Amino acid sequence: METRNCQNCQSDFNIELEDFKFYEKIAVPAPTFCPECRMMRRFSWRNENSLYKSKCSKTWEDIITGFASNSGIKVYERDIWWSDEWDPIDFGQDYDFSKPFFSQFEGLMRKVPLPSVFNARTVNSPYAQHTGNFKNGYLVSASWGGENVSYASRVHESKDSMNVLMLANSELCFECISVNKSYNLFYSQNADNCVDSYFLYECRGCSNCFGCTNLRNKNYYFFNEPYSKEEYQKKIKEFNLGSYSSTLRLKDKFENLKASSVHRHANIVNSQNVSGDNITNASNCKNCFDTSKDIRDSAYVQNAIGPMKDSYDGYGVGDSSEFLYEVFDSGVQGSRLCFGAVNYGGYNVYYSYICHGSNNLFACIGLRNKSYCILNKQYTKEEYEALLPRIIKHMNDMP
Repeated sequence: METRNCQNCQSDFNIELEDFKFYEKIAVPAPTFCPECRMMRRFSWRNENSLYKSKCSKTWEDIITGFASNSGIKVYERDIWWSDEWDPIDFGQDYDFSKPFFSQFEGLMRKVPLPSVFNARTVNSPYAQHTGNFKNGYLVSASWGGENVSYASRVHESKDSMNVLMLANSELCFECISVNKSYNLFYSQNADNCVDSYFLYECRGCSNCFGCTNLRNKNYYFFNEPYSKEEYQKKIKEFNLGSYSSTLRLKDKFENLKASSVHRHANIVNSQNVSGDNITNASNCKNCFDTSKDIRDSAYVQNAIGPMKDSYDGYGVGDSSEFLYEVFDSGVQGSRLCFGAVNYGGYNVYYSYICHGSNNLFACIGLRNKSYCILNKQYTKEEYEALLPRIIKHMNDMP
């Protein structure tokens, strides 16, 4: 293990042996920022929840977008951006060795149009952001797979739900947090395989339960006390769940019940050698949060969907991917996607933004199904491989 001083916040941080092995695998130097500062740097690029009314830079019609009208960014309406009406390769530029790399990349960003919202394969979801495979989503963010969902974030393969956070494989849920494989569930948190219930906390396999905590495979429980079916239904009728004031009183009572219940140190399920929280089916993962479906040999990732392996420093990543590093909203059968954002599929994509199905890109924006491009300019394989080492050296010499 080696201790280094963060160049940003000046605090010490550790780089362990397995970290160095990962950096060697992807042929990048060890980080100079601590994990927290690296995370903040990534988050500064990601806007999940702020939407603006603006104009499409191609049609000049009104659009909803994640970019403010005074941002200096050229924005196309999402479907136009994905269409064949324009080609981002037309904005290609030569690399200028007299200027710093990032000033050239910023210049390219000011020229290449970006989509109004970052979503893929969505239907009737103009207010969805960083979301894919969705239908009829309203104010949904950071989600992958769903239908008829509103006011939600981190939804996966769920439908007919509202006011939810971290909902997976569920239906008819309302005001729920961290719920999986559940149906007709209300005002609940950390519930799995629960049905027709209200105000559950840390419950598994329960149905027709109300105001309960830490129950397993129970039916007809009311505030952790067993009742017959008839008695339970009678108790439920005593509360006017259609009344806002009555619901508020129940919420307060439920919060007190949660506070007095037993809490696990972390929500970790079917996982080995992991640290973090809200982790399911993972192994050999460090400081990971909100991950599911086979995440392996990874660190410092959040909101990840597997399968994914050998990846560090990512948010909203995964889906059959490997060797991701310093990225957000990236993966989807991708490999060696590094130092970028919103890159789906392909391999060997570095310092690039919203590129899809492309290979061997460096500092590109908006490309689809391209290979061997730098700053959106097309090169031959031989030209690309000769120029890239010179650019990397220039980045080190003129940071």
